[in-house]
Amino acid sequence: MRRHAIILAAGKGTRMKSKKYKVLHEVAGKPMVEHVLESVKGSGVDQVVTIVGHGAESVKGHLGERSLYSFQEEQLGTAHAVQMAKSHLEDKEGTTIVVCGDTPLITKETLETLIAHHEDANAQATVLSASIQQPYGYGRIVRNASGRLERIVEEKDATQAEKDINEISSGILRLIIKRCLKN
Repeated sequence: MRRHAIILAAGKGTRMKSKKYKVLHEVAGKPMVEHVLESVKGSGVDQVVTIVGHGAESVKGHLGERSLYSFQEEQLGTAHAVQMAKSHLEDKEGTTIVVCGDTPLITKETLETLIAHHEDANAQATVLSASIQQPYGYGRIVRNASGRLERIVEEKDATQAEKDINEISSGILRLIIKRCLKN
């Protein structure tokens, strides 16, 4: 099965209060997005599409021809960013992993495990989540009575009961892309 990846790298990073584009801040001597690309490529992905916006030319300059690019003029959320990759992926078979460009500590091993779990479960979508003691600021994983993912709710949109949930979304997803790009 062919594997594709979308790296989300369009954010402005305003909370970082820096003139440097968020994904280009260095960790261990390399831009964050560089670490992400290396892990994605190392996990067996055949094709990468990086969603760029703010700082597009600088991001492209760092990643070069190792990725295709789609431009997201307005940052309207993850689903909108995934839609920006449509022209590159709509006719492709297989599954697609979605990874945030500012997650430099994600390893190829974690991505390989996520991919294997997704394919073994024959799932439509798989979300990499974590349970943490202080989930403030993160999207919460809301599950139904049988334990299946019902939705991801962002902190600002969460009810108090949802804010009390400790399971958070990492922002890393595995999808059957054709179903996501239909509309």
